[in-house]
Amino acid sequence: MKFGLIISISKALLLARWKQTLVAAIGVTFSITMFITLLSFMTGLNIMLDGLILNRTPHVHIYKEVLPSKKQPIDYESNEHNFISSVKPKNDLLDLRNSSAIMKSLRDDPRVLGVSPKVSVQVFYNVGAVDLNGVLNGIDVAEENRLFTFSEYVVEGNYQDLKYVPNSIILGKSAAEKILANIGDNIQITTSKGERVQLKVAGYFQSGLQDIDKVQSYVSLATAQKLLGESNSYITDIQVKLKDMNQAPAIAKEYEHIYEVESVDIQTANAQFETGTAIRTLISYAVGITLLIVAGFGIYNILNMMIYEKMDTIAILKATGFSGKDVKRVFITIALTIGVFGGLFGLFFGFLISSGIDQIPFKTEALPTIKTYPINYDPRYYLIGGIFSIITTYFAGYFPSRKASKVDPVVIIRGK
Repeated sequence: MKFGLIISISKALLLARWKQTLVAAIGVTFSITMFITLLSFMTGLNIMLDGLILNRTPHVHIYKEVLPSKKQPIDYESNEHNFISSVKPKNDLLDLRNSSAIMKSLRDDPRVLGVSPKVSVQVFYNVGAVDLNGVLNGIDVAEENRLFTFSEYVVEGNYQDLKYVPNSIILGKSAAEKILANIGDNIQITTSKGERVQLKVAGYFQSGLQDIDKVQSYVSLATAQKLLGESNSYITDIQVKLKDMNQAPAIAKEYEHIYEVESVDIQTANAQFETGTAIRTLISYAVGITLLIVAGFGIYNILNMMIYEKMDTIAILKATGFSGKDVKRVFITIALTIGVFGGLFGLFFGFLISSGIDQIPFKTEALPTIKTYPINYDPRYYLIGGIFSIITTYFAGYFPSRKASKVDPVVIIRGK
């Protein structure tokens, strides 16, 4: 049977019950619209929340752990059994040996996007007679900004002042509020070695996690080394950003073996965030697909009713030479027409609503860099929504069409 004739018959049946057809198409449109809107908003929210941690976390973190000596002095005795309690860590520095050679080797690795050294300094912020616990991170300003978008988290002041202004500090926002420090003020800190040093406040840093912002602040690498009284080769941590984050677990183990250091990958360090993201995305997909399946049942019911009402039409078609396959094609064409047009309008309205949400102001003290509600315009969601609308409507039309193809025209005409 010619395809053009199948299309014309399908069109006639669609227009004969245009109200029901419109209801079915609206159901598909609504389902696709909600599917796109829900996924775009939820994944945008996931990216924003995970970004608070993951954007500031190296893919591989190389450091030196304080561990007890593997062989204690008593182990050198000839006694067969030794019982030891309260084993103390070995007397060793926290810096990474041969850090310059390690970083050079890492930069030569084709899998590595960049390397940023860091020096962690335990300090106390001196506030009158009170000392508040804090951590200063000595960073390579340029590399920190390139790899971890450091400038986006500096809410006031210029992050480059760390590099060009001697003895400057960018305070965590919450820490600055506790010690009442304004930009341009000099604050006093006490290092772990008991030395008191004055630093000039160059700006405020806000990660969006208040507990971190209460203690964490940033200085240049040279300032951190000077605070500890160490040379410019003193490095406590090496932060590695990879071209492919998924390779981090294997590469972390490889580096640990090669350089004889401790290393942790981003997946291990932030497993709880990945779990939360996966669950939220799964819920979004489940809700969206449920909406599409419900719309599919609506189309199924409408086509079922159409078949019962058009039994005589189906009988006449078969009596005039239409085969069962031709009848099946007619009703599948009707279902796919509803799915395609409903899906296209759903994709359009989904994009429209997502764009509208993207313009709604979203202001919170915890997330100063976020100005509007987060939306993810990933084309994959539109592709999935479009394909799923066609698949759902195809099966919604297939089962009624199979029933219609088995109609015996003799029985129907005799009954009439």
